[in-house]
Amino acid sequence: MKNKIKILLVDDEPDVIEILTYNLSNQGYEIFSANDGIKAIKVANKILPNLIIMDVMMPNMDGIEACEELRKKSKFNNTIIMFLSARGEDFSYVAAFDAGADDYVTKPIKPKVLMSKVKSLLRRFKSFENFDDVIEVGDFIIDRERYSVIKNQKKFSLPRKEFELIFLLASNIDKVITREKIMNKVWGSEVVVGDRTIDVHIRKLREKFGNEYFKTIKGVGYKLIVN
Repeated sequence: MKNKIKILLVDDEPDVIEILTYNLSNQGYEIFSANDGIKAIKVANKILPNLIIMDVMMPNMDGIEACEELRKKSKFNNTIIMFLSARGEDFSYVAAFDAGADDYVTKPIKPKVLMSKVKSLLRRFKSFENFDDVIEVGDFIIDRERYSVIKNQKKFSLPRKEFELIFLLASNIDKVITREKIMNKVWGSEVVVGDRTIDVHIRKLREKFGNEYFKTIKGVGYKLIVN
């Protein structure tokens, strides 16, 4: 029998948990819940969920801090983390993605739309299974299992989105990856994070590894160049 996809819901509002549980259970997912960040980490350690849907503002430990703690552990490298929050400020989006989130959705959202986003996220991350776990190109060793990059024997631990961006580019070495494909693969076609999001993450990678590796193809996208 095929294992069910496990989803952990984290919110301090019981009504939200109840509504999400009802809708997601009807899709055949196995649902678990917690009402703050500390409990979320305990439950996640026990069940190793495929997806976590989490609020930002919660007692004891907020969602951002919980996300950061989860991303410190390699066993959650393949766990998808989606924020579902009433906070829609730009700084909340930035903080969430810097902490390692894969998506950020603002409340209220219609159940059908949320179910669509959940399916899209699960599909998108399944597509990364087609890539090798370790890629060696030029001076880089990129390890998807450990979410680490080694360059000239120096190890870098990158935020999730920066890692997925360099992994995608390295998986298509010397090929131009369009901005649209980058957005779909790394952030998802339904995620709205601002027009400059890709540029900001490329700039961060250049700051870490050097300008010469990341070439901008004006009006098209980016490619990774190695000797």
